[in-house]
Amino acid sequence: MELAYFSGAFRLRQRAAGGAGVILRFERVRPARRARFQPLKSREISPEFLHRAIHALKRWNYDIVGIDEACRRAITLPERRRFACLTFDGGTKDLVKHAYPVLAGHGVPFTLYLPTAFPDGVGEAWWLVLEDIIGRESRISLIIEGREQHFAIAKVSDKYELFDFLFQWMRKLPPPDLSYAIHDLGTRYSVDVAQVSRGAFMDWEDLAKLAENPKVTFGSATVNYPALSNLGDADARREMAMGKAVAESAFRREVRHFAFPFGDRESFRRPHVVMAEEVGFASAVSTIPGIVEAQGRISLHALPRIAWDGRVRSLRMMRVLLSGVMFAPMRPTRSAQG
Repeated sequence: MELAYFSGAFRLRQRAAGGAGVILRFERVRPARRARFQPLKSREISPEFLHRAIHALKRWNYDIVGIDEACRRAITLPERRRFACLTFDGGTKDLVKHAYPVLAGHGVPFTLYLPTAFPDGVGEAWWLVLEDIIGRESRISLIIEGREQHFAIAKVSDKYELFDFLFQWMRKLPPPDLSYAIHDLGTRYSVDVAQVSRGAFMDWEDLAKLAENPKVTFGSATVNYPALSNLGDADARREMAMGKAVAESAFRREVRHFAFPFGDRESFRRPHVVMAEEVGFASAVSTIPGIVEAQGRISLHALPRIAWDGRVRSLRMMRVLLSGVMFAPMRPTRSAQG
């Protein structure tokens, strides 16, 4: 990426790609921490970096738009200026505490994709529980595939290795098995899964404050935020439809946009893209990286997003990524069924 920046290749790629713009994906926004064990640091940015990024997008002549306008530009002829759409996944409390003052101060629109079980207080943020337990303990025991497994994690490097292993294992479990596994781990090490989850995520009162701002768009990310590939088709459709219905009831407005939970290639399949359209969403976003082409060259129900790695603070690298030089061209698909 450094070579692409200093050689100017990113400028050539940006002109050649003809993309309409980019959808940026963020998750947590909070001040930097000094803890040695931060396995989810890649999903965090600081409020200061968010401010610098928005300022840079304006300086680079991007139009910062909402998801409705991003979808419109994806199906029309290219405009003179490219767009940048800011999206946030999850709905953690730091969004309203740290990110919203920055976004409101800049007066820019943004989209929040919400799994509705969490403001209801019944969602299970198993990844945060896993981080908490591994960070505090020097030995971990749990049942994996019917067998008791023991791990010594005195070193920080061992903690990172175990977190990666257990995160990938748990993410592939069906929801009942995942819930059992994380509650079993929480019981063993005196961590209340419900308390951790409620403490980290916004409630409906917090969200009502955001809803007062017309520049905030609410999207759905199912009810419980499961990887859809772990569900049967009927359960996947129910998660998508119920997430939409609950959000619409809470906000008293139509919820037209969807985010696939986790959003990578392993977390959803082509039938889920079709479901998103059939359930009634106008768009669905993934975390598969890429730029948004114009003239309907990609499906609005499988839109790429650039998930920013919070460990990288270089705006030069952001500018290279936004150019599209690092991504393979998207294949033309005019609809989810195409």
